[in-house]
Amino acid sequence: MALADPTRRRIIEMLGEGALAAGEITARFEVSAPAISQHLKVLKAAGLVTVEVSGQRRIYRLDPEGLEAFEAWVRQVRGFWNASLGRLEQELAKPEKDEGVA
Repeated sequence: MALADPTRRRIIEMLGEGALAAGEITARFEVSAPAISQHLKVLKAAGLVTVEVSGQRRIYRLDPEGLEAFEAWVRQVRGFWNASLGRLEQELAKPEKDEGVA
């Protein structure tokens, strides 16, 4: 998953504040430019960011459609867990049955 990596999550947070050039993103980390480039590539492939080429600069922005799809997935997973946890809570609330153990 694209957001499993803390560096990629931080990039998403940074882009939440506004568009940034690849160099500006790289400058905020203590890892190599190629490493940041790979992270940006993963985010782009996941549909979470878009890139605009402006001269020799690459400007990255959050992709609202990709973020919406991610939010929908989170809602789906949350719904599954809420339903599952609700069933577990019901089972745990049932009185214990005496199994006739001596």
